[in-house]
Amino acid sequence: MHLAIQHAPSYIKALVPLIDKYGYLAVGGMLFFEDFGILVPGETVLLTAAFYAGFGQLNIIVIIVVGIIAAIIGDNVGFAIGNYGGRPLVEKYGKYVFLTKNRIHRAEEFFNKYGGRVVVISRFIDGLRQINGIIAGITEMKWLRFLLYNVIGATIWVLFWSLIGYFGGNHINFFSHFELLVTIALVVFVVGKFIIKFYKKRNISK
Repeated sequence: MHLAIQHAPSYIKALVPLIDKYGYLAVGGMLFFEDFGILVPGETVLLTAAFYAGFGQLNIIVIIVVGIIAAIIGDNVGFAIGNYGGRPLVEKYGKYVFLTKNRIHRAEEFFNKYGGRVVVISRFIDGLRQINGIIAGITEMKWLRFLLYNVIGATIWVLFWSLIGYFGGNHINFFSHFELLVTIALVVFVVGKFIIKFYKKRNISK
């Protein structure tokens, strides 16, 4: 093991055996399964593999390509589950991957309100990332529209975390808080739009 990897953050070191044994397969497999609701550390595996690549242990281009393909396919599996199985199927079996009725309902409302943009934004929000394909299928979003946003979101997300892992080195802990910042920004955006809409309706009614 490279000396820098020995001094990496604990969540990186925890996945070292997995990357050592399965390499690119671990990246593809974890991202694939994570993207249709199964709780596996897909993002952290991607970050760890990219961290490895930064020290010459793996090839960053291969990681990015494998990551993007796996993320797109995984989300499309989720879309098919939601689209063909429908809400009853997801509600019946979703509990096994912590996909509760309340969680489905909240995600559905979010999708209905913001449409395709959610597919891109949800990539950076833990919880939404794992179920965005399923919810898009349930809400009957057009597949080609979903696919377009899905490709954009997957590409941006994989590139972002791969390059953070590759170039971040021992400063990686700072960047790992990015998801929290995105979540806060998204909440502020949604609340802000709600307040603006509320005051517009109020002014019209006067």
